[in-house]
Parts: sequence; C-alpha cells; structure tokens
Amino acid sequence: MRPRIFITQPVARTAIERLADVAEVDLNSDPLRIMDNDALCAAAANNDILFCLLHDKVDHRVIAANPNLRAIASMKITPSDIDVGAATARHIPVTVIPAMVTEATADINWALLLAVARRVVEGDRLVRQGIFPGAQSSYLEAAMVYGKTIGLVGGGGRIGRAVARRARGFGMRVLYWGPRRLAEADEQESGLSYVGLDQLLADADFVSLHSPLRPETVHQIGARELGLMKPTAFLINTSRGGIVDEAALVEALAERRLAGAGLDVFENEPRATPALLKMPNTVLTPHLGSAVVSLRESMAHVVVDNIMAILKDQRPPNCWNSEIYATA
Repeated sequence: MRPRIFITQPVARTAIERLADVAEVDLNSDPLRIMDNDALCAAAANNDILFCLLHDKVDHRVIAANPNLRAIASMKITPSDIDVGAATARHIPVTVIPAMVTEATADINWALLLAVARRVVEGDRLVRQGIFPGAQSSYLEAAMVYGKTIGLVGGGGRIGRAVARRARGFGMRVLYWGPRRLAEADEQESGLSYVGLDQLLADADFVSLHSPLRPETVHQIGARELGLMKPTAFLINTSRGGIVDEAALVEALAERRLAGAGLDVFENEPRATPALLKMPNTVLTPHLGSAVVSLRESMAHVVVDNIMAILKDQRPPNCWNSEIYATA
C-alpha cells in the first residue's frame, strides 16, 4: 500500500505533485482554516505522515492518535507548538526547514514600518470611501522615515541585519541591542551601533523587534519598556507576538504615549487582542513574513525533501530530534 500523507493547508502545487507521485495525499483545502485539535487528531489517525504549517498545534494527543505515525514534517524553522518530546519518545522524526525567510521577513518589516509611519492604510480607506482631503491637507500628516533612528531589539541576527541593510538606504542611524554583542567588524559591515536596551528604547524613532521567543523573552517589551519610548515613536514586531505585552501596548497606544505600531505577529495567534483592531494608529497583518510565492514554494519543497528521505527509511536532512537515529 502507498503511504498516506496529510497536508494541513494548501501548499505549492509542485510540492503536492511530488508527493502524489509516491503517496496518497489528502489535505485541508481551505487556506483560511486553521485545523483545530480534533481535526488534527483525525488527520493523524488516518495518515502515516503529517505535513504541518506554522500555526498547527501538534500536541501529545495528535501524536497519540495514530500508533503507526511515521513522521511530523513541519514547514517551520523551529518546531514551535509541536510536542517534540512525545514524538521523540516514540522515535517519530520531527522535521523543520532551514532559516530561509530572512529577506522576506525584512521586507514585511519595512512594509509595516512605512505603512504605519506614513498612514498608508488610513489613506487607502479614505480614498475607497470617496474622501480626498487634498494633496496638501493636514488631515493625514504623518511621520518622517528618512534620516531617523531605528533600534533593533535582538537585532544582531540574520533578520535584524537584513532590516539594517534596508535602513541604510533610508539614511537612518541604526542602533541594536542583544544578549550578545557582534564582533566589531560585523557591526561596521552592517552599520550597527550597540547600545543598552533602555537607551535604544529612549533614542529610537522606530523600535523593531527581532528576539526569538523563549521563556526569558516573553513580554520583553512591557509597560516599563514602552514607557521609555518617545511618544512620537513606533513599534514594529515581525518576530513573535509573545515578545510584547499586548495589554500594555494597547494602553500606550490608546493614551497616545506611543505614535503607532505595525504588527505581523500577535500574542495569542490566530487572534489579535480585540482592542488593537480598533486602533487607528496600528497596521496589522496576519503573520505574512514568509508569504512570498517563490519562497513558500521553496519551503514546501524542503518539507517534501524531508518526507522523501523518511519514505526511503533514510535520516531526513532537517531533522530536529536527530537523536532518534543514534545507534545504541
């Protein structure tokens, strides 16, 4: 019998075709539907391999739904929301993809920064409503971007440095802070100046978040940190939603202690804090960091490469829990 593979949301057609050559493939065909736990359990129970996406929560119940589950093939860089321990205990490989979303994520970071600073979304809505205040009306006066200061929190990594490269084109002063300082040569190459976190928050016109989500970074930006920022400053988050205390952010935005925020990630995805939805000084996108056609196709093919290796009883090239392949 051919192996059975379930894909939790539509992915690139070419990737599905590769799988269909060697397996029976089923999928959730609705790109707007994130499968709940019951649906994931049913999918796991009836298939040999689960091909899952970023928002899928593959917990111990999903893994236990099928005693013959062969693999959890994830289109994530890290297996967040997958119970890797439960999979490892059953010698089920959990596969991931390499860090390949750097430039696309930096692009969406800049899209949010420009949109919220220049009130692009507000202007779009007015035009669609038939309202045109006039080319020199004060109604949509906004913030300058060119020549301002951007501060990158956790900015010494790949995405932070990609944002810094774009900032140089806008003549910006680029500050960064992280738990580990880069070598001086790397700072000079990227045009980065290292400062303490509090100074970065106080000096930056745009604070851009790039920290990984770990226990020590949950609510890294809370009421105290937001209170250090200029009332004319903007917060941009394309890292993970849990980095920001959204309740504190809502309060700062509502009281105009912060000029605005551009968010691609949220603390309780797939739901955003309802109060954020009412804020005119926010631009909100549904985790679009990697949403580029060519990139998503490449990502899906990496997942397929992992699955193909598993079907051949080989160690997959991007296995997170590779210890399951260690010899006794």
